[in-house]
Amino acid sequence: MAAVDLNTVRSVIEGRLTTELSKAPFLPVVFHNMAYEPTPNSSWVQCLVSFGANEYLSQGLTAHSQNRVVGLLLVSIFTPRGVGPGANYVIGNRIRDLYNRVIVSGVFFDAANGPSVLASPVPEGYFQTQVRVTFEFIEEL
Repeated sequence: MAAVDLNTVRSVIEGRLTTELSKAPFLPVVFHNMAYEPTPNSSWVQCLVSFGANEYLSQGLTAHSQNRVVGLLLVSIFTPRGVGPGANYVIGNRIRDLYNRVIVSGVFFDAANGPSVLASPVPEGYFQTQVRVTFEFIEEL
C-alpha cells in the first residue's frame, strides 16, 4: 500500500469546517496560501493545517508497516473589536464541537484547546482567538 495522500487528510479536516461555517450564520473561511481582504467589522476564520511528527508503529520497510502521522489544526477566529468576546466565543464553540475528540474518515482528533485570546491580532482591528486541535492518523505502507 502507498503512503497516505496528505491532501486527502487535509480535505477531510477543511471540509468539515467549510460545511459547518456555510450554515447560518455563514462565516468566510480562509485557508493556507489564500489571498483574502476582510470586510471591515465582519467576522471570519482562518484554518491552517500542519503535519508534524511521525513515528514507526511497526517494523518493515515499504510494505506491511504502519506509521502514526501527527498534525495540528489551528483555527483563528476574527470578530469586530470593541464589542466584547461573546460573538467570538460562540464561533469558537462551533469549531470545538466539530473536532473535540472525534474520529472522521480515519483522522483522530484530540481534545480541542481554546479559544485562546491573542493579544496582538493580525490583521489589526479585530478581536482574535485561536482554537488548536492536534490530530493523528495511521499510514499503512
